[in-house]
Amino acid sequence: MTPVARISRVVKWGGIICLVLFTFLAEAQRRKPVPKKVIPAPPVQHQKPTLPEEVEDPNTRRYSLEEVVKMAKELSPGYQQALTTLENRTWQFHTFKSNYLPQLTLYATLPDYTKSIEPVLQPDGSLKFQDRDISTSTAQLALSQNIGLTGGVISINSNLQRIDDFRPSRPDRFVQKKAYSTNPANITYSQPIFGFNGLKWDKKLEPLRFEEAKRNFWEDMEELAVRATDMYFTLLQNQLSYDIARKNVANNDTLFKLSQIRFKEGRIGENELLQLELSLLTSRQSLEQAVLDMETSTLRLKVFLGITDDYPIRLTTPDLIPQFPVDEEFALAQAKKYRARVIGMQREELEAERGVAVAEGQTGFNANLFLQYGLTQQAIEVAEAYRDPAEQQRVRLGFTLPIMDWGRTKSRIGTAKANQKLVKANLQQQQVNFDQDVYLQIKRFKMLREQMKVAQKANELAERRYQGAKDRYLEEKIGLLELNQAAAERDSARRGYVGSLRNFWNAYYNLRLMTLYDFELNQPLTIPLPF
Repeated sequence: MTPVARISRVVKWGGIICLVLFTFLAEAQRRKPVPKKVIPAPPVQHQKPTLPEEVEDPNTRRYSLEEVVKMAKELSPGYQQALTTLENRTWQFHTFKSNYLPQLTLYATLPDYTKSIEPVLQPDGSLKFQDRDISTSTAQLALSQNIGLTGGVISINSNLQRIDDFRPSRPDRFVQKKAYSTNPANITYSQPIFGFNGLKWDKKLEPLRFEEAKRNFWEDMEELAVRATDMYFTLLQNQLSYDIARKNVANNDTLFKLSQIRFKEGRIGENELLQLELSLLTSRQSLEQAVLDMETSTLRLKVFLGITDDYPIRLTTPDLIPQFPVDEEFALAQAKKYRARVIGMQREELEAERGVAVAEGQTGFNANLFLQYGLTQQAIEVAEAYRDPAEQQRVRLGFTLPIMDWGRTKSRIGTAKANQKLVKANLQQQQVNFDQDVYLQIKRFKMLREQMKVAQKANELAERRYQGAKDRYLEEKIGLLELNQAAAERDSARRGYVGSLRNFWNAYYNLRLMTLYDFELNQPLTIPLPF
């Protein structure tokens, strides 16, 4: 092959090879994916939860803490129970007072008819059966008066008695058809000597018992306020848990849907997506439990307040903290002045003394003196029975004196005195505890009032931190862990704030209960009795 032919052949194959390479490179360039231009996603604003907005029932009843406390004191079954107890004790006190007032009583038997054959004592001392057909009628008007100082009873009475004999008269038997017997005036006096004087001790004890009952009623009203506050905050905290749970469901639902988009774009891993889905499921379970707890506490509050309708209740948060000074010495003085326990301790000490008096009065020597003076007359006609009445007198003195009782009298008196010593010792300890309880309650109230400032500030900071963390997460500046931590701190701070409110208001109403004094209005809580 000539050199020219060889060169021509090389050029020919070289052109073919270049054409093939060019074609291959062009096809490769055509099939190569063109890189997409990445456009930064605009910052996602706070999106509304995909959970439907809750529409409030138009019949929803809104109550403040003050309104609930007022309802508890005026309308609740507990108020009716306290009122009935006071009414019962009031009537008992009226009964006691009537024991020291004159009692005018009319006794009458109209008639007492008898028809029978009965043995009748004869003048010679023998018994003889005779027929009886008589009617007896009596009437007595008595005015009596207890004497509390001595324990005696003095009475003035007047009586009239009539006998009607319905047997027929015979020649051998004269029957007087009717007869009258009168006591125009009769004075009696009965006096125990060296015995137990119950009237004297009742006069000391009953006023204390009635005063204690009144103060117990006032304390019952404040106790209702304490119970109402406790139930109020139980429902309020459950409503807060419901609101938080609902908000968490909405937020988790929004974040989960957003994360699904990011996962498809390859911007987050599957593990983070699964964690968000798990958070969404957990928040839904928490919401269901919160609904049940809220319904339960709502029902309990309604039962306590005596509310019978089915309307939902929504409570407001009592954020306004009253500011007023509380002096320990002044508060203790008010507690000693108005609390029922102070009267109760006086009553218990007197009851112990009464027990000794009972033991001494019902054992050993005691006597009873009875005196009677009056006028009497009998006649066939009623007018004649009141003419020229004759005197009647009676004196009786009886006594008992144990001669040998094997130390029973001494033992009973010793037991009563030992019980009196025990009561006094217990009352001294109770007085110390009473003072300490008042002081500690005041200290606790002041401390909780100061803690409210910290709780309120922590709640505000936690809410601001969560909102900032949520914005940064949506801008992909922080991870899910930081967002969940901020949400947990926000919920914890909110619950802590409401819990601090609960502790404060419980301390507030317990302070009123323990002193029966309103330090905010600077007046005692001794409300007028309703009857």
